[in-house]
Amino acid sequence: MAASMPGVIALFDVDGTLTAPRKEATTKMLEFMQELRKVVKVGIVGGSDLVKIAEQLGRTVINNYDYVFAENGLVAYKDGNLIGTQSLKTHLGEEKLKEFINFTLHYIADLDIPIKRGTFIEFRNGMINVSPIGRNCSQEERDEFEKYDKIHNIRPTMVSILREKFAHLNLTFSIGGQISFDAFPEGWDKTFCLKYLDEFQEIHFFGDKTYKGGNDHEIYESERTVGHTVTSPEDTATQCTSLFLSKQG
Repeated sequence: MAASMPGVIALFDVDGTLTAPRKEATTKMLEFMQELRKVVKVGIVGGSDLVKIAEQLGRTVINNYDYVFAENGLVAYKDGNLIGTQSLKTHLGEEKLKEFINFTLHYIADLDIPIKRGTFIEFRNGMINVSPIGRNCSQEERDEFEKYDKIHNIRPTMVSILREKFAHLNLTFSIGGQISFDAFPEGWDKTFCLKYLDEFQEIHFFGDKTYKGGNDHEIYESERTVGHTVTSPEDTATQCTSLFLSKQG
């Protein structure tokens, strides 16, 4: 698909930017993104693996966008083709991984919060996702934990402790979504995907968690991007219309 603004790409976070948290994108939003592709190249960069991104943006997501970066770009697709992967297990090694996982599970076991469910640690290709409540919770339980966390700082406190305990592993911790945070090697945040975008002179990034500690912060602050903070999918569409579509014809 030929874009009318060559050399320009718009990159989008998923949760809170193109969709409501952990919800599927609306038909209206998906159609809007395809209209946007007629003007600029469009890329998706999510912290989740490709399966979860596809649950939200459609099973054919890698064919519907110019670039799709799963796990912050550690699994990268261009025009529907895999162009790069990176493995956390290879990078850190089994012993260091086990040390981190054992400590984290003990911490969660001793954590006193209103409810706990299951899947407290999810091991992904390029990161470890940690959820104090457990990823098996319902949407209602997610919403309640998010409110609880904002008051009691469960995730920020846990991140602070892990950052100090595992300083020797040079990990970055990033709070995203409603119930979890990610841990990954320094430099493996969303800026990792920029290595695949050298051909572009102008890179716009849209995300909702652009504040320090949020999982959009590093790419939002990068010298290589023009960062845009959004508050909802509707806000994303409004900003993109103003930036790109209103300039056409």
